[in-house]
Amino acid sequence: MTTDYMPSLNVGVIGNCAYSALIDERARIVWCCLPRFDGDPVFNSLLDPSSNGSFWAFELEDFARSEQMYEPNTAVLRTRLYDSRGQGVEITDFAPRFFSRERMFRPLTLVRRVKLLGGSPRMRVRLRPRFDWGRQLPQVTQGSSHVRFVSGAMTLRLNCDAPISYLLSEQYFLVDRPLNFILGPDETLNSGIEDTARLFEQQTVAYWRQWSRSLALPLDYQDAVIRSAITLKMSLYEDTGAIVAAMTTSIPEAPHSGRNWDYRFCWLRDAFFVVRALNSISEVATMEEYLRWLMNIVVRSGGGHIQPLYGIGSEEKLPEAVLEHLPGYRGMGPVRVGNQAQEHFQHDVYGNIVLGAAQAFHDHRLFKRSGRAEFAALEAVGEQAFRVYDQPDAGMWELRTRARIHTSSAIMSWAACDRLAKVAIVLQLPDRARYWRERADLIRERILRESWSEERQAFAESFGGRDLDASALLMAEVNIIDPRDPRFVATVNALERSLCDGPYMRRYEAADDFGKPETAFNICTFWRIDALARIGRKDEAREIFDVMLRSRNHLGLLSEDTHPVTGEMWGNFPQTYSMVGMINAAVRLSPPWDHVI
Repeated sequence: MTTDYMPSLNVGVIGNCAYSALIDERARIVWCCLPRFDGDPVFNSLLDPSSNGSFWAFELEDFARSEQMYEPNTAVLRTRLYDSRGQGVEITDFAPRFFSRERMFRPLTLVRRVKLLGGSPRMRVRLRPRFDWGRQLPQVTQGSSHVRFVSGAMTLRLNCDAPISYLLSEQYFLVDRPLNFILGPDETLNSGIEDTARLFEQQTVAYWRQWSRSLALPLDYQDAVIRSAITLKMSLYEDTGAIVAAMTTSIPEAPHSGRNWDYRFCWLRDAFFVVRALNSISEVATMEEYLRWLMNIVVRSGGGHIQPLYGIGSEEKLPEAVLEHLPGYRGMGPVRVGNQAQEHFQHDVYGNIVLGAAQAFHDHRLFKRSGRAEFAALEAVGEQAFRVYDQPDAGMWELRTRARIHTSSAIMSWAACDRLAKVAIVLQLPDRARYWRERADLIRERILRESWSEERQAFAESFGGRDLDASALLMAEVNIIDPRDPRFVATVNALERSLCDGPYMRRYEAADDFGKPETAFNICTFWRIDALARIGRKDEAREIFDVMLRSRNHLGLLSEDTHPVTGEMWGNFPQTYSMVGMINAAVRLSPPWDHVI
């Protein structure tokens, strides 16, 4: 890659619910996995910026500056590159997504359109895909208006109306007209290259604008909510309904921390929070898609153990391996593929399942409301939640060498029983409602008694423990306790004293397998914002939310972690947890619409 490239999370994301790509401020595609989110990164320079890395760049001769923005209310990204004389080009990037022939059209196709902004700039195209995690160079063949990149497992075809000779030689050439590049499966186009690219852009823009128009937005922070919602939607793998936690692997949680994980899978916990956030702004289609995936997992489990995460095709085995040949983000390996957390026992998973499915019993807008058959399947999940609520587990932070009876896991087991009781009432099953209410009350009583630490004057991270954990803030969000309860207020105060670096909040105070966390975990900061708003400290909540709005990159996206000193983003990207927090905080803090209309 070019010598001035330093991997950064100042990138945009495009996608169509089948695949995604990350594009930096100079229009370089630095990450793109095919044929799906957890596939082979055919562009991988985010983790390998060396000459062995793979990328797709449009490089302007005598480059001076760039601008980057999304087409408003869409997932279409525009990057403008200018040279020192003010001459420039605009690159439009998108993954086609729109309705065609009564179905959603979301091909594994990446469209890049180059428009001349002024003058006669010279540009070169550097298209260097690799396969097998960068280990395999493709065989390149060419036709009159296409280039094929052939490997044993995959063949990509680039159809373009730029000079093929210049593209293959990576020579600079004068840009004197619009250019179109369509990279995808090894198939011929049904119409001309420019016509196809223009039509795909028009229809993709129209799709996203119509989708955004249907959102029930808060009065304030609308642009932040729209961008977050679109990003969450792009995290849906529509083929099965799975929702990935992030689109990358092995971006460290902190510099040189070794906390490098593969997040390109579906955690039931993260997916529940995504569904809940989108539901809150009236986007319920994602929940319907996710429930298809979720119920497959639930029925297959037969009332037994359920993993905290699965592959996006419901794969159970996600063996974790280290790829030694890749240097990693800014040289900070290891690069991990797969995730050992699939072997964990994380008992909050059962509550997350029921919480993620509960609205489908109450919401009359859905094409397929859930009924007694789905309730029976979820009751088996509830029984498992009750069996394990007071048993040690790895907890929601996936601790690899420490097991305790985690408060957060017990809270979610309570939520499973509580929501089943409420669903049973809707289904007119009074005996089942009483059954689940009794179980929920039993769990709640134990949590409030055994998680409370007199010494710390707070709910601790485990039964009988004293260490503090930000996940205790979820108590108010899932309604196990009144946020004005003095014990919850005291817990918020204790967590602020122990875990906050100014506006930012870390996950927990006890050292884990890698020592004490260095960076703030963004979702915890958002939980704090929510808790402060609930206990009557809304002005403070708004101040912290303003900090988080400024912590986003130039396109309004967030990763998993923020460094409290440098403000830099760390962790996998874009992180669904963080974008969920953005929506929840905006909805919580915005004044009502009738305030102005």
